[in-house]
Amino acid sequence: MNIGLITSGGDAPGMNACVRAVVRSAINNDISVYGFYRGYEGILDNDFVKMDASSVGQIIQRGGTILKTARSKRFFEAENRKLAFENLKKNNIDALVVIGGDGSFTGAKLLSSETGMVVVGVPGTIDNDLYGTDFTIGYDTAINTVVEAVDKIRDTAMSHDRVFVVEVMGRDAGFIALRSGIAVGAEAILVPETTTYIEHLLERLQTRRESKSSVIVIVAEGDDFGGAQDVAEAIKNRYANFDVKVTKLGHIQRGGNPSAMDRVLASFLGAGAVEAVLEGKSGIMVGMEHKKVVHVPFEKAIKHHQQIDGNLLKLAEMLSV
Repeated sequence: MNIGLITSGGDAPGMNACVRAVVRSAINNDISVYGFYRGYEGILDNDFVKMDASSVGQIIQRGGTILKTARSKRFFEAENRKLAFENLKKNNIDALVVIGGDGSFTGAKLLSSETGMVVVGVPGTIDNDLYGTDFTIGYDTAINTVVEAVDKIRDTAMSHDRVFVVEVMGRDAGFIALRSGIAVGAEAILVPETTTYIEHLLERLQTRRESKSSVIVIVAEGDDFGGAQDVAEAIKNRYANFDVKVTKLGHIQRGGNPSAMDRVLASFLGAGAVEAVLEGKSGIMVGMEHKKVVHVPFEKAIKHHQQIDGNLLKLAEMLSV
């Protein structure tokens, strides 16, 4: 048996650990693995390499992905998905393992349903927004990166009695903002899943400013009021005496060495993907729920997005006084 392997969409810390687990688990079962570069683009371009145990040595600790990644616009077209299938068959690939997020799984679902190709997904995205898994590969590292950065920002905020508005990734989901915000003791956390009532926020900031020498506001980039810059402008317009600064953490959240949690999760899920292929599974994502590996249909994983935890929202509100 031959397995094709891609990392697709946005990069996430732990993707390399997952690549390593897929390759070594496959070799343990006498399966050959061929890694295609730049996600679906590599399949369309026939750009691949045969992988062995040594080719994935010393990568478990590295961020990014040795297979590179991309968001393939060409794969949106049915004729190109047919070409991808033909390329896979031409190279005697029996199954495809896709490490990626929502968009990658949408492509994987179409490839599987349209061609009958055996496709298994592994959730690799810092957003943690896929249904059917408690955590996605890269999420833990991303929130730890945010915490480390905001802890440093808090030092200078306290030194200068400043208000810092910090923007974190999360165009459609506020998981990074919410958990990291609680971890750094943010005075306010704005996420796309809830409506931002700016007047209420401004009143709260006034109260907090009276009792604290610094204020941290964490804003997910997809917040309905706008990004960090918009929130900062609203604060400045109301309180001219506030020293307000904006920091956008941007792509540093994607990089860096994966945390221990992400390395272990990636190893479990990578091995689980190979086991799923051996069991004849297809059109599914391999996830982890309650410390157990589970199989979730692509349709369910991408349409029933992970819901934000209301208890965390309440906790954030209670502890921000």
